[in-house]
Amino acid sequence: MRAQSRWGFAAVLAGLMWSSTAMAQEAIANPAFGPGEQAQYRIKYLGMTAGSAQVTVGAPMKQWGEDVWPIVAVARSEALIGVWPIKDKFVSYWQASTQRVVGSDLHADENGKRRRQRIKVQPDGKSVLVVKQKEGETPRESVAEVTEGTLDVTGATFALRNRELVVGGEYAYPVFTGSKSFTMRAKVEAREVLNTELGPKEVFRMRVQAEFGGNLTSKRDMVAYFTTDAQRVPVRIEADFALGTVVAELTDYSPGRVPAVATADNGG
Repeated sequence: MRAQSRWGFAAVLAGLMWSSTAMAQEAIANPAFGPGEQAQYRIKYLGMTAGSAQVTVGAPMKQWGEDVWPIVAVARSEALIGVWPIKDKFVSYWQASTQRVVGSDLHADENGKRRRQRIKVQPDGKSVLVVKQKEGETPRESVAEVTEGTLDVTGATFALRNRELVVGGEYAYPVFTGSKSFTMRAKVEAREVLNTELGPKEVFRMRVQAEFGGNLTSKRDMVAYFTTDAQRVPVRIEADFALGTVVAELTDYSPGRVPAVATADNGG
């Protein structure tokens, strides 16, 4: 089994992969998160600790002329289990006013081999510019058509956190990974109490259908647990991929500042 495949799922687990055209139509009176928020996860593979993932909402900044919050997800492998050294960094440029992203940057360092990927949403909102580059090679550019409102790996999960989740609620979202588009479907199955490293937490249990390919092909639906409080933090994610069973568990959490967000005028 290739170590890159084993760690390609780290960003997925740290941020799931949801997006929705409906997000920009909803006024978010009470956002679930804000700059300064930080969550730490333990990643287990086949029952063993394989690494960690940290997700941080950064300070407001400008990207491509737009006001954004950078949401930074960093995944690292665990040196003790003898896998190749992995350190992947994914930055999603979140636009709070529209509940969308304007693009993303991926910096991957896997077994000493580095590669980069940049995705920039085009002005029409229906296409993206994708730039991929392996270390020592010339960048390769392409344009992909996407459903308007499609988000990236991390930004999509944060959009979902701003939803008013209810038991029985079903959600279908277009997803673009940088190379593949598909529809992800999620259903809130129950409200229950889950024992976590931070103590018992009341959570929504959600079943998620996805269409990842290769070693990330799902053998069954993923299961995600979001807290029922105002932050709606993902505290546990379980996935049974072709490469094996993977679990992400929240080990530490610090809330950020939750400023008032002025939403875009969508004509009513």
